[in-house]
Amino acid sequence: QVQLVESGGGLVQPGGSLRLSCVASRSIFSFNVMEWYRQAPGKERELVALIRSGGSIGYANSVKGRCTISRDNAKRTVYLQMNSLKREDTAVYYCRAVVTGTEDYWGQGTEVTVSS
Repeated sequence: QVQLVESGGGLVQPGGSLRLSCVASRSIFSFNVMEWYRQAPGKERELVALIRSGGSIGYANSVKGRCTISRDNAKRTVYLQMNSLKREDTAVYYCRAVVTGTEDYWGQGTEVTVSS
């Protein structure tokens, strides 16, 4: 079992920045992939960014150039740095750990609201 705890969400003005954190209850070193998803009101959950154990990274087109995903294995933490935030970035952001092809875990989410 793996518990994931996200933090760092909040209210921010358009153009602002936030850094989300996801702390795992055990080492993430060997996890296949760590991912950030988001779900806006009335919309389906969508993948925002991912980082594989080998270090390769991917982003949704909607956040490319504005977000950076990173991981600190020693701290069991994955980060999502979000810059130049837009109103359409408003959502609940979830962390997902894909331990193996058949084992994955989700955090409880952290809410991001972009509004003036």
